[in-house]
Amino acid sequence: MEKDINKQLEVIRRGAIEIFPEEELFQKLKRSIAKDRSLRVKCGFDPSAPDIHLGHTVLLRKLRQFQELGHTAVIIVGDFTAMVGDPSGRSKTRPQLTHEQTMENAQSYLDQVRKVVLSERLEVVFNGEWFAKMDLVDILRLTSKMTVARMLERDDFAVRFKDGSPIAISEFLYPLMQGYDSVMVRSDVEIGATEQKFNLLVGRGLQSNAGMEQQACITMPVLPGTDGVRRMGKSMGNYIGVDEHPKEMYGKVMSIPDDVMRQYFELLTEFSVEEIDVFLSDKTHPRDAKAALALRLVEMYHSTDAARKAAEEFDRVFRKGKMPEEIPPAPIPGDLVEGGTAEIIKLLRAAGLVSSNSDARRMIQQGAVSVNGERITKIDARVPVEDGTIVQVGKRKFASVKLS
Repeated sequence: MEKDINKQLEVIRRGAIEIFPEEELFQKLKRSIAKDRSLRVKCGFDPSAPDIHLGHTVLLRKLRQFQELGHTAVIIVGDFTAMVGDPSGRSKTRPQLTHEQTMENAQSYLDQVRKVVLSERLEVVFNGEWFAKMDLVDILRLTSKMTVARMLERDDFAVRFKDGSPIAISEFLYPLMQGYDSVMVRSDVEIGATEQKFNLLVGRGLQSNAGMEQQACITMPVLPGTDGVRRMGKSMGNYIGVDEHPKEMYGKVMSIPDDVMRQYFELLTEFSVEEIDVFLSDKTHPRDAKAALALRLVEMYHSTDAARKAAEEFDRVFRKGKMPEEIPPAPIPGDLVEGGTAEIIKLLRAAGLVSSNSDARRMIQQGAVSVNGERITKIDARVPVEDGTIVQVGKRKFASVKLS
């Protein structure tokens, strides 16, 4: 364990929005050093989807920093809370998942989480271990610890209540369930996104009611997506997945706006503040800074060799204007082609280069679609198609037609 409390605090403060109460955290760290006892640092994740993106790793990396300081990371897999859905930052009720869906997601989720956190000093706990055993009396006892007025102090609930938007009673349960997790694992510290501050405070309150020492809380910022504006999310189409192909990951990082680079460097890598200042100084071109960031992130989640190849491919395609060395084949149904041509929108959908017809139309209108190097500008165009036809969308998506 790191014995210098000031060094511990320096690491813990990096990137954090708020530590509350910081004096309590200081005392916890002081006692842990004196007794050589690691703190239990909790972070909960709901497996509402099977994949994680770099936005999720902001909290996971903070957990890892605690591990490297000698503390124990306690990851709560919310197999029960995922069925309720965290209402934090939401303007409407989340769709509910079945327990089978959450458990299917959890396995893939944990495989990716372990790419970030250390395997030692790690506990993984499913909150179904206690919630599945609770009966109605237990739930009523839990709900008695919170008032409706207190719940409506939450900004998202207050706004929805004022607007007349529905708020499900199950959503009121979520903060209580997250807080009860803190009681069950006896957490000393909990880490969450800024929007979860209310939930973290509920945990402190429930621990106090249980006669336990209250957890200290750390809030971390929400990572902006590749558009630089909205939070990173799969539904937003602005995410970078932890399991994405190295070339795709590298290219997406190279596409982020200059003004979010500091957040990406600080929250997603171990580069020191001094190194980041050099990358972002006037002496370094933003393209070169992004290249260093992209290289490091691909190294972290894939390998040094994969990062090198991704960088070479990016340079080949984007700086030299050449085709990628490897273009994935796209099986296209033969009946899509009539008289040697196919409708461009149907072709893009079949090749998996767009997510919807509207996405295809938008990319065509933006001049981002080409077939065999020829730009397509009309949404109703029919284009020649045969085995080996190269279809491109944007700067990073290519497919080689394979008729079936």
